[in-house]
Amino acid sequence: MTRPKGPVLFDLDDSAPRATPSEAPPVPEPDMPDAPRGAAMQTAAALAARRPSRLARVFWGLVGTLLGVAISLAAWDFATGLVARVPMLGYAVTALIAALLLVLIVIAIREMAAFARLGRIDALHRRADAALAGDDLPAARALTDDLVALYKGREDTRWGRTRLAEQRGDQFDASTLLALTEAELLTPLDAAALRQVEGAARQVAAVTALVPLALADVIVALSANIRMIRRIAEIYGGRSGTLGSLRLTRAVMTHLVATGAVAVGDDVISSVAGGSLLSKVSRRFGEGVVNGALTARVGVAAMEVCRPLPFSAGKRPKVRRIITTALSGLFPS
Repeated sequence: MTRPKGPVLFDLDDSAPRATPSEAPPVPEPDMPDAPRGAAMQTAAALAARRPSRLARVFWGLVGTLLGVAISLAAWDFATGLVARVPMLGYAVTALIAALLLVLIVIAIREMAAFARLGRIDALHRRADAALAGDDLPAARALTDDLVALYKGREDTRWGRTRLAEQRGDQFDASTLLALTEAELLTPLDAAALRQVEGAARQVAAVTALVPLALADVIVALSANIRMIRRIAEIYGGRSGTLGSLRLTRAVMTHLVATGAVAVGDDVISSVAGGSLLSKVSRRFGEGVVNGALTARVGVAAMEVCRPLPFSAGKRPKVRRIITTALSGLFPS
């Protein structure tokens, strides 16, 4: 076979369609094991929603009681022995122990008050459901009075309370009165809660996409969601302590796991990231979008749990819109 002499001309067909970078398939990542979409948030939700067994609760209760008794006896023996050896120093240590007990009592009272506040918000929510179901105008008016008293003294609701006082006399059924109360009192609170949800979704998405450390995304997702739920409760007037926050977080996560809300598909990525090359080239960025979306769902569920009134028709925040607002700058198209 003889080689041709001179240049060789190849005829390229320019009319053939060419793939764009946004249509390129994802780059394989063979060094990383495959994981389901939103694995970090699903793991965090499962950990937060899981209740310990009754046997485990009894075990830890007995362990805590025994440790408390042992520590108390050791502290008492230490203080009395020190008083016998060095009276002035012993009395000083005794005073410190008494101060510690006083602080523990104050913490316990604050935790009980936090549970009472959360219970008050939950009771208002149940009363609203009952008033709407029975179209009970007197019950709706009494509920409105309680809501005004709940937010009395808060500057962010002052203008809404004034408008509500001017217009509530013109409402003659429970649904319109509660809709007016929702629009005037809860609109600024909803806006503040949405900002917390967007911030948490952005944080979780960024850490998932940029930090490759194992379990880092799970830890950040769990801590960010607990902090977000606590702040949402504070916005709506249900300030919770440490135990109250954990209980509230478990209630929200249990609801999400039970309803199957901690699962999203690739349509979430396409709706948020659009043609973003980053989300298509790197699986970590796609995972970040999904975890941010799941955080937004947790935030909306927390708003529903912590809100003293249920969302009226068309007022419930759209998760897709929250994700788009929170992540539009993080994942540019």
